[in-house]
Amino acid sequence: MVLAIFISTTMILRKQNPVKTLSWVVVLMLLPYFGVICYLLFGQNFRKKKIYSRKGLADYKLRREASNNQMELLRRNPELLGEELAPFRKLIYQNLKNSHTIIEDNDSIDFYFTGKEALDAMYSEIEKAVHHIHLQSYIIVDDKTGERFKNLLIKKARSGVEVRLIYDGVGSISLKKSFREELEQAGIEVLVFSPVRFSLKAMINYRNHRKILVIDGKTGFLGGVNIADRYYYGTSIGEWHDTHVKIKGESVYSLQVCFLMDRHFIKSGGTKRRIRFKKKYYPPLDIQGSQARIEGKHLYSQIISSGPDSFWASIMQCYFSAITAAKKHIYIVTPYFTPCESILNALKIAALGEVDVRIMLPEKSDTKIAHWSTMSYISELLEAGIKIYLFKKGFNHSKVISIDGQMSIVGSANMDMRSFEHNFEVMAAIYNKECAQIMEKRFLKDLQGCRQITAGKWAKREVADKVKESIARLWSPLL
Repeated sequence: MVLAIFISTTMILRKQNPVKTLSWVVVLMLLPYFGVICYLLFGQNFRKKKIYSRKGLADYKLRREASNNQMELLRRNPELLGEELAPFRKLIYQNLKNSHTIIEDNDSIDFYFTGKEALDAMYSEIEKAVHHIHLQSYIIVDDKTGERFKNLLIKKARSGVEVRLIYDGVGSISLKKSFREELEQAGIEVLVFSPVRFSLKAMINYRNHRKILVIDGKTGFLGGVNIADRYYYGTSIGEWHDTHVKIKGESVYSLQVCFLMDRHFIKSGGTKRRIRFKKKYYPPLDIQGSQARIEGKHLYSQIISSGPDSFWASIMQCYFSAITAAKKHIYIVTPYFTPCESILNALKIAALGEVDVRIMLPEKSDTKIAHWSTMSYISELLEAGIKIYLFKKGFNHSKVISIDGQMSIVGSANMDMRSFEHNFEVMAAIYNKECAQIMEKRFLKDLQGCRQITAGKWAKREVADKVKESIARLWSPLL
C-alpha cells in the first residue's frame, strides 16, 4: 500500500493526462498488489523518459537535416507548395517539425483492400528482389501463410539477396523457435523487438506495431496487414478486409529509415552506439528530388512514424490537424475506437460545424474488451451528429482517414490511445486527390455492407451490453 501511494503521488506530481492518472490511482488504491505490478509493466511513460533513443543513427540524422532544410525552403518560398499542398500547409509544417517527415514525391501508389490482395502483392514483389529485403511485421504465425513467406525468404537468401526480418516479441509470441532457426540457417538476420521477459523492467506495454516491407530500396509497403492465415483466408467472422499501400518513389527512403531505426534499437540494445549510414540501402531513383518538384500535381506523401522513441505523439497530432482542417467531410475506418480527448473533441466539433463525419467500425471484433470499449463511445458520437456504420461482411481491420477528397492517411495506427501513446506505428499522409478518391470510393462501396446505427435503436440495446461497455470504458485509458 505504501508503494501504491508513492506511485500514485509521483503520477499526480508529473501532471500527466488526468483521466489516465485517475484510472491508475483507482487501480493502485483498490488492488495495490495487482496494481503496482501492472503499473510497472504497463503504466510508465517511456516517451518522456526517452528510454528508446535514436541518437547515434546516421540515417535519422540525415533525415532530420533534410526536414530542416525543406522547412527553411518552404518558409522562404511558401508558393512552392502549389495548389494541391497549400490547403494542408499547417499539417505539412507540423509533420516536418514533430517527426522530421519530409515531403516526398513518388512514381506510383497502389492500394489493396483485403489481406489476400496485400499479401499476394508483397509476395510478388519479394520474388523480384535482387539486392535486399527488409520485412517487419507485428504478427508472424507459423501457418500456411507464414510458411509460404518463410520459404520464399529462404529461397531469396540462398540466391544471394540480403534478407532481414523483424517481428514483435508480443505480437508473435506464439512463433516457434524452429521457425526462426530455419531462417537463420539460410543466412537471414532475424531480430525480435522487445522479447517478453519476466522482469519488472520489461517494457511489455511498448510494442512495435509497424508493418513495413522494403525491397531493394525502391519499393515499399505499409498498412495493417500481418503475416498470418487469418489475413489471407479470413476468420469465423468472415473475410479479412484491410488497407495496405505499395509505394514506389522517394517515400521508400523514409520507410527504409523507419526499418533501420528499429533494427538499430534492437542491435544496440537501446544504447547510443553509432551506426553508419549505408548508401547501398538508398539507391538512386528515376524521379527528381522532391525540392525540385514541389509544384504541380504529383504523388506527394509524408511518412510519419511515432512511438516511445519520439518526443511528440506525431501520428495523433497528424490525425488531429487533418480532422480540424476538414471543410466538407471526414471518412474514417478503424477496427478499434478508444480515442484521446483531443481526437474525440475534434471529431465532435467538426460534426457540430456541419462537416459530414462518418466512422466505419466492425460489427464483430477479434478483441471483446476493445470492442466493448469502442461501443461505449457511440452514444456521444451520435449526439454530435457523427454517422456510425457497423461493417457486417467480415472483419474490417483498416486504419484509414480521408479528408474532403483531397488527402488521405493510411498505415498501422488504430484510432486508440495504445496506437497514439504506446506503440511504434507508421502512417502515410498522402496529398493527392486521385488517391483520396480511390479511398473514398472504397469507403462508399463498403457502406453497402454496413448497418447504420441510429440513436433511437442504439438506446434500446440490451442492459447487459450497456454494463459491459461502461466497465470496458473505465479501462480504456489503460488498454
